[in-house]
Amino acid sequence: MPMAVPSTLYLVVLFLVILPAAKSQRNQPMRLRFGKKGEFKILQVADMHYGDGKATPCEDVLPSQLASCSDLNTTAFVRRMILAEKPDFIVFTGDNIFGFDATDAAKSLEAAFGPAIASNIPWAAVLGNHDQESTLSREGVMKHIVGLKNTLSRVNPSEVNPIDGFGNYNLEVGGVQGSAFQNKSVLNLYFLDSGDYSTVPGIFGYGWIKASQQFWFQLTSANLKRAYMSKPLPQKSAAPGLAYFHIPLPEFSRFDASNYTGVRQEGISSPTVNSGFFTSMVESGDVKAVFTGHDHLNDFCGALNGINLCYAGGFGYHAYGKAGWPRRARVVVANLEATSNGNWGTVKSIRTWKRLDDEHLTAIDAQVLWSKTSVGGLI
Repeated sequence: MPMAVPSTLYLVVLFLVILPAAKSQRNQPMRLRFGKKGEFKILQVADMHYGDGKATPCEDVLPSQLASCSDLNTTAFVRRMILAEKPDFIVFTGDNIFGFDATDAAKSLEAAFGPAIASNIPWAAVLGNHDQESTLSREGVMKHIVGLKNTLSRVNPSEVNPIDGFGNYNLEVGGVQGSAFQNKSVLNLYFLDSGDYSTVPGIFGYGWIKASQQFWFQLTSANLKRAYMSKPLPQKSAAPGLAYFHIPLPEFSRFDASNYTGVRQEGISSPTVNSGFFTSMVESGDVKAVFTGHDHLNDFCGALNGINLCYAGGFGYHAYGKAGWPRRARVVVANLEATSNGNWGTVKSIRTWKRLDDEHLTAIDAQVLWSKTSVGGLI
């Protein structure tokens, strides 16, 4: 079913409202930056489905695991991943709590994000389709997340109205401290609220990224590109970007076993309408990879029109899974190119792999998502 296109007046008003907000974001202190070794590592945690902690049982685990398994296994997995990978940033991509089994949403959120909070590593989150099903509304959940320690999450872009959903924002990653690019964002991160369920009569199924969110993304991307291509050190093209949200796009269905890395063990639970966000990203030209959750038994990455579409695979133990198929997390690493004077320049490559919650936190499916010379290759 075709989606309604906003009027020209709406577009003009939205442009005038968003543009200054996007400019003001660039003037804020940069909270994220590449380390001295020219690397920036992101840990993605998808679908924790946290409930009430020790009292909440696991789903779809081996019979030998069932008696002692609870939300605390999810907590332990987050801690193990933080210790093993030592990420610079942690992203939680929705269904952070399973609202129906969380008697107090605030307490469950604090417990779910507890390992990240305790680590003092910056982190951010977006919402899934189950986060609001407890004692807080969808807006209330996002506002509570924003108030937690060490988070860079935002409810929505500052001074932007109207915009659909809660948790649409971007973060900039600066170059290495002391390098020529320390005051430029060399990697841009986009976070969007992909919604929960359709509220449009006659359209059933999951939510989607709406027109207002797409216009915000397009304008933010254009402003970031303009800053990156301007003095000092003007660049010839946009800095690479990564996008994080919960519900996969319809384009995730465009892959088969011949053109992805990982596994596809269930259907693609995307919206029943295509709102065009994939096209918006292709047109903007900066997003190199999209990372979602939602379908716990899928963990593949496939490249389409220059953009990698990637699942993380199910992480949480109080979430449906597959007995004997370990829970998993996705890691993404961006590396800078070394300059002739021994310093660091712009992003050279973006790689990814997954780790399994087994005895050795086994790493699998390492691949290059993007580089200045090629995309989509295996390491």
